[in-house]
Amino acid sequence: MKLLRTIRLDPSDTFVFERAAEPGEFAVSGAFVFWEDDVAALTGKRRSAFRSGFLGVESLGWSTLVQIVEAKTEDRASIVDTLARRLVEHFGAPDIATASKAAEEEVSFAESLCGHPVDTLVAIHRTVEDGEIREAFRTLRPRGGPKPLRAFSFLEVEGDETPVDEVDLVGLAKDGRK
Repeated sequence: MKLLRTIRLDPSDTFVFERAAEPGEFAVSGAFVFWEDDVAALTGKRRSAFRSGFLGVESLGWSTLVQIVEAKTEDRASIVDTLARRLVEHFGAPDIATASKAAEEEVSFAESLCGHPVDTLVAIHRTVEDGEIREAFRTLRPRGGPKPLRAFSFLEVEGDETPVDEVDLVGLAKDGRK
């Protein structure tokens, strides 16, 4: 089975997001974090997390990219259990049974994104259309097959949409120093 793990190719996640996920933790889409937010009113680092972040299950931090990896049945069960506990502790789920069902759905959705070869990178772009959160996923893989990934490599991009949003990294860095 394949699942998603966070990956950090450079330190940008540490200043783009309020909390960056630790490299190598299992991840889910994390759109549920924003269900009660007025997305149009989001600013700064929270807006960046909404637009382009995957949620690290252990840290509840954000990652711009995730990598498709091989996983064991025990890994999957652990992710569901950890996410269920996080849903109760941090997001107001009424009980662990309800949270476990929701966590199972989140992990199943993450698993559904893993139909590409191991080591493929996946990026997300979230928008709101007609009051609904919409997610578009793009895959990135080295040209000519698997190669070690470096911070700056030329990658082929698969996906039908190109995000038109621009991120002001300098402005975000300045906001983080205030």
